[in-house]
Amino acid sequence: MPSLWSRALRLEGGQASVELVAAVPFVLLAAAIAWQLALAGQTAWLCANAARVAARAEAVGRDARAAALSALPKPFRHGLEVSRPSDGRTVRVRIRIPLLVRRWTSPVTVSASAGLPRGGP
Repeated sequence: MPSLWSRALRLEGGQASVELVAAVPFVLLAAAIAWQLALAGQTAWLCANAARVAARAEAVGRDARAAALSALPKPFRHGLEVSRPSDGRTVRVRIRIPLLVRRWTSPVTVSASAGLPRGGP
């Protein structure tokens, strides 16, 4: 005849399985949020780099948009906006942040500006 202790342990074994299954969606949600934050950070970094490349191209008389496109990986090129603010010495680049997968884009954008100093060429 099984003791009271062994019966209690068998009953708690099922409880651990239920708790694990209940925790899995929260772990997956936390991983998705962390991944989205990493994509947002990468987008901001790539946007700043594309703005610097576009400003350098503009300084030497080349096409700023083509230069910004060449500085971005293919998934980040969709929805790229390159503009010149009214001061005439800077270039602004705007990119949409990917949504979990690089093929999906969110309506949220990141922008960065770069330009030449006043005493530049």
